[in-house]
Amino acid sequence: MITMYRSASVATGKWMSALAFAKQIAAYINDTTGTEVGVAVPVGGNPMRVGWVARYESLGALEATMGKLMADPKYVDMAATGGGNFIAGSVHDEIWRAV
Repeated sequence: MITMYRSASVATGKWMSALAFAKQIAAYINDTTGTEVGVAVPVGGNPMRVGWVARYESLGALEATMGKLMADPKYVDMAATGGGNFIAGSVHDEIWRAV
């Protein structure tokens, strides 16, 4: 089992729109790929972050899903439009394998 976690720091004054975008794009991914994506915010540390978490059966399944999304014009447009809610360069990905 593979767990993918992506986080991004929210730009000043963009908290509510960032959270709305996070939920919107998670729902779109779920609807178009069948991958359940959760939205989370930190309990400690820097509170001005939003995260997405998804689980996949394998790295191949993660790669296939990401490939499908990157080829989807609507997803690419949503990501570009929503990017203004976050600080440039603040996206951080972690990929974990269950043991």
